[in-house]
Amino acid sequence: MMKLRIPNTFVLLFAILAMIALATWLVPGGKYETHVVNGRTLVDAGSFHYVQSAPQGPVALMMAPIKGFVEAALIIGFVLIVGGAFAVLQKTEAIDSMIKSIAKAHAHSPFVRAALIPVFVTMFSLGGATFGMNEEAIPFVLIFVPLALALGYDSITGVSIPFLGSQVGFSAAFLNPFNVGIAQSIAGVPVFSGIGYRMMVWLLMTVVTVVFLMWYAARVKRDPTRSPTYALDKEIRKLKTTDFSDFAGMTRTHSAVLWIFLATLVTMVFGVVRYEWFIEEIAALFLVMAIVVGLVGRLDSDEFVGAFMQGAKDLVTTALVIALARGTVILARDAQIIDTMLHSLMPLVQSSSTIFAAQKMFLIQTVINFFIHSGSGQAALTMPIMAPLADLVGVTRQTAILAFQFGELTTPMIPTSGITVGILALARIPWITWAKWMIPLQLIYLVLALLLLIPPCLMNWQ
Repeated sequence: MMKLRIPNTFVLLFAILAMIALATWLVPGGKYETHVVNGRTLVDAGSFHYVQSAPQGPVALMMAPIKGFVEAALIIGFVLIVGGAFAVLQKTEAIDSMIKSIAKAHAHSPFVRAALIPVFVTMFSLGGATFGMNEEAIPFVLIFVPLALALGYDSITGVSIPFLGSQVGFSAAFLNPFNVGIAQSIAGVPVFSGIGYRMMVWLLMTVVTVVFLMWYAARVKRDPTRSPTYALDKEIRKLKTTDFSDFAGMTRTHSAVLWIFLATLVTMVFGVVRYEWFIEEIAALFLVMAIVVGLVGRLDSDEFVGAFMQGAKDLVTTALVIALARGTVILARDAQIIDTMLHSLMPLVQSSSTIFAAQKMFLIQTVINFFIHSGSGQAALTMPIMAPLADLVGVTRQTAILAFQFGELTTPMIPTSGITVGILALARIPWITWAKWMIPLQLIYLVLALLLLIPPCLMNWQ
């Protein structure tokens, strides 16, 4: 039977680039008038008029990626520096040590056993919400699957704790530099503004995930045969405990590193709120954090530089995706067809209610997420269109960014996501088994996202 194969992200983005180049020869040029309100350029919805287009040929097509790289240089540099900084943090093994300490304590404390799921899901969710924890959750599957089985749960529970925790935190983030920070900078919204409502959204999404997992885990513990992975887990389930006997516990150095990380996040929030820090200041802060963490963590110069370079290297793909995505915008902008595209998209999103308009934007982002999984890349691709489109349909740009974030809630389920497929392969869970199990939770996320887009529209969230 033939299998549907989604093209590589780069192939897909270059295909979009080529299609936009072709569209510049077919789509008429158009223009909206703009005006500045509180230092932000907004689109005048009633001012659209057609202008002479400037079709882009093969030369322009091949130049678009490098132009995209140049125009997105600030964002790309930010991504690479932050990626390197967090790699240094991980190199100290402070986060691993904290997780293993709590996991080890479950054998001695009934309270820890009861709190295991809510504590760890919240921790991973906080990681996704603050420093964009995503692929970093993969190795923790090797810890949490055997731990879940030892506690009488199943592989799905073990996978869900790090995977769903980090993914729901990433999607409902309030300080994530890789989706919220980049989307807000592109949309012309103060970076990390609107943190109050986003924190409420994150808390609600995390609580719902915790409650669902605790309900499911308790059901499996009562009757292991109700687990979709019962047959797969049968042999491993014979293990009584997970062995952390060789783990000596957190050191003072690990504790100090974690306090430095927490202080960095607090400083970032203070700087953004009090002094309106932007990408440059935040990148500098994370660079300082990396240096201090490296010194406190007793990394020598080779270890520090190696970790930083590896972290930046891991995000080169993301950087190139951002460059390609920005290239699509450059082609359309130079051809003067962006406003024409906005004009044609407006009827699809526009509604008698801004609530319905915001919800339609969320559904569009959900479809896009099936093909483009990079939070940064997706922001670079869609925000230049969605931000002014939000102006046209009466939705605030802050709300449009939240709709973009919610579009990533389907990542844990879609088979085109590399992290989803990788984690399931590591845990030996067939995708179809996982997808069937995820359907109820995915529907809950869908309903929650639709409902959580209502208050921002009612309060004209800026």
